[in-house]
Amino acid sequence: MEECKVKNLYNLEETIAKDLLETVTYPWEALPKIVDFIIELGKSLDKEKYEEVEENIWIAKTAKVAPTAYIAAPCIICENAEIRHCAFIRGKAIVGEGAVVGNSTELKNVILFNKVQVPHYNYVGDSILGYKAHMGAGSITSNVKSDKKLVVVKNGKEQIETGIKKFGAMLGDEVEIGCGTVLNPGSVVGKNSNIYPLSSVRGVVPEKSIYKNKNEIIEKR
Repeated sequence: MEECKVKNLYNLEETIAKDLLETVTYPWEALPKIVDFIIELGKSLDKEKYEEVEENIWIAKTAKVAPTAYIAAPCIICENAEIRHCAFIRGKAIVGEGAVVGNSTELKNVILFNKVQVPHYNYVGDSILGYKAHMGAGSITSNVKSDKKLVVVKNGKEQIETGIKKFGAMLGDEVEIGCGTVLNPGSVVGKNSNIYPLSSVRGVVPEKSIYKNKNEIIEKR
């Protein structure tokens, strides 16, 4: 599944997690490594730009963090990011430069590339969102199957056994997710694709596509 590889989903120059993602072929292979990566990277961050506000929580001095936001370790919030009222960051999170984590949005075990927007009532867990990816209000990643089995990434007749139980979504660069959408476990959306509001997405959506429903995925022109 070439379209699911890191090199075909992301511009790694747009994330502080570049060194981590360069060590894997498929992005979900990085999910179990996020914790250790954050802790090691945090130690090397420029103290002129970042402050370790609590153990293993580094926040850029130019970031805007609402006093009502909750941030657990380990976590890195990069320069000019905005963490809004009542955001709930449960740890294991990298929030990229200029990214927005909005009102009542919840993050857990994620990498948000630069300029990602999850601004309104989103749940993003065990997921990686590429440069300028945007999740509309109320859209979420569902990160555990109802039968609790290990997640399999499926693309037609092709499939990859991931070997992991918790896997939300891999969104490529500049993906737009419509309001109220559910990204089911193991979803991979190729870069520059759009998902219609109120969709239920499973499997792989090709890059430069418009997803209307599972039977109607058209190529952008």
